[in-house]
Amino acid sequence: MITITELAVEKINEMLTEENNPDLFLRVGVKEGGCSGFSYGMGFDDEQYENDTILEVHGLKVAVDEDSAKYLRGLIIDYKESAMSGGFTIENPNATATCGCGSSFRTATEAGNPAADPC
Repeated sequence: MITITELAVEKINEMLTEENNPDLFLRVGVKEGGCSGFSYGMGFDDEQYENDTILEVHGLKVAVDEDSAKYLRGLIIDYKESAMSGGFTIENPNATATCGCGSSFRTATEAGNPAADPC
């Protein structure tokens, strides 16, 4: 369902270690909003819900809620480093349009709610 590169997993694990909570895992999701209609959510959580799909990617526990799963099939999360900075990148084969900031998208069949939360 989701691919997370080894470098991205390494960076996420570094951040998890800093949190000093062994119960934390990565949660990836989608919500309505952003300038293109849907926004990505990625953060740490320690609570698993009934409608979550739990994945293990390179040893990293990842939760995706049922509503988000249809937008995230084939998603690739990577980490890019440059001389000045570094950050996570998201490549979503379901997105037919994205915004300049790269954190919101829409699909061919669903536009979300672009007015809910502009970039």
